[in-house]
Amino acid sequence: MFAATAVGAFASPAAAATVAGTSAAQPISVFGIPVDFILFALTLTGVAIFHHKTLQVALTGLAAIVVYKLVFTGFKFGPGVAGLGLHMQHEWVILANLFLLLMGFAILSRHFEKSRVPDEMPAFLPDGWQGGLALLAIVFVLSSFLDNIAAALIGGTMARHVFRGKVHIGYLAGIVAASNAGGSGSVVGDTTTTMMWIDGISPLSVLTAYVAAVAGFLVFGIPAAIQQHRYSPILKDAPRSPRIEWTHVAIVALILVIAILSNVIANLKFPALLDAIPVIGLAVWIVILATAGLRRPDWEIMPETFKGTIFLLALVTSASLMPVEELPLASWQTALGLGFLSSVFDNIPLTALALKQGGYDWGFLAYAVGFGGSMIWFGSSAGVALSNMYPEAKSVGRWLRHGWPVAVAYVFGFFVMLAILGWNPDAPHKKRVELPSTLVTLGSTS
Repeated sequence: MFAATAVGAFASPAAAATVAGTSAAQPISVFGIPVDFILFALTLTGVAIFHHKTLQVALTGLAAIVVYKLVFTGFKFGPGVAGLGLHMQHEWVILANLFLLLMGFAILSRHFEKSRVPDEMPAFLPDGWQGGLALLAIVFVLSSFLDNIAAALIGGTMARHVFRGKVHIGYLAGIVAASNAGGSGSVVGDTTTTMMWIDGISPLSVLTAYVAAVAGFLVFGIPAAIQQHRYSPILKDAPRSPRIEWTHVAIVALILVIAILSNVIANLKFPALLDAIPVIGLAVWIVILATAGLRRPDWEIMPETFKGTIFLLALVTSASLMPVEELPLASWQTALGLGFLSSVFDNIPLTALALKQGGYDWGFLAYAVGFGGSMIWFGSSAGVALSNMYPEAKSVGRWLRHGWPVAVAYVFGFFVMLAILGWNPDAPHKKRVELPSTLVTLGSTS
């Protein structure tokens, strides 16, 4: 099983399919478009139109894609149920990590809210729209060393308190954008950048994404803060809490520290373990359960959080089934396009394919796939998590109408980075973990 996992992680899809004992079938196309993509596009269209039944639409779309591939094309690891099983074996760690993190960080968010720290924020934030901008900056910084899901949820929790529970859709888009932008330049801030680090990309190469991220932050952050100020100004002279619940604060800090340490230690010492078990998600839940005796977790939020999490996993699974083996050659134009694509298409397989291709400027790619998902509410895990907290955000039309500065910021930041740093594609990089010689041979034959 370890050999199969290693091949799936480092060899090309064709090589992996060869190891599985068959080659991937060619997709059926209609007017040059694979039917797989048509079904996925219909699923996303259904999510956009029937935003009150997103879970049902996502599950129906996933079922349609699976049935189509079972009957007609097979999967990249082989045909029929066996091919589906091998595909899920290859994807299950990513899916399990997402499930555990989304569920766990919802609990973390409630611990943070019960700590009463958000109640104290009006005393430290500036008055006027500058206060809303400062809150977005806090989310940006948090996401640079925390998971962007946690940063978005913490930002959403603080916003609920300082804006009297009335948070504008445009500001919610700003929170998601701040969390994704903040994580784009850090190898511990986003799943995609962590994947690059595992594959041997230098953290300094990813760090350059902050040139674009900071420029983009100013473009979307100021309009979002002004929108929020006009909708519901920051709460001035808020009633002070009797005291901060430091036990809740300690639990939040412990969860985040353990998540970071498990990520860093696994990457540095046991990188193969990240392909075998959901390390970070399990670490988060070990702390949640271990500290449950100190302060009871808010289990009541689990049913609703579970629905939102299953919705995300359905979309991620559907995306992983797409025939993404062919993309244009690496260029800044391709990287720019991948950012737009990541707003509707899971950025994890896009990042994996880019790593297999090589030849990218990894700072540009990190910014594009990390920040690009902010343009639509379900384009990133942070967006889905925050939309679970604010269900009114689950509308593509309202998100685009009020959160349009995010798309403008993405393009602006990209071209600022291009003008300042230029496109500097990386030479083929050496992977952090060397494959056994037999697997290297298999991977080189694709």
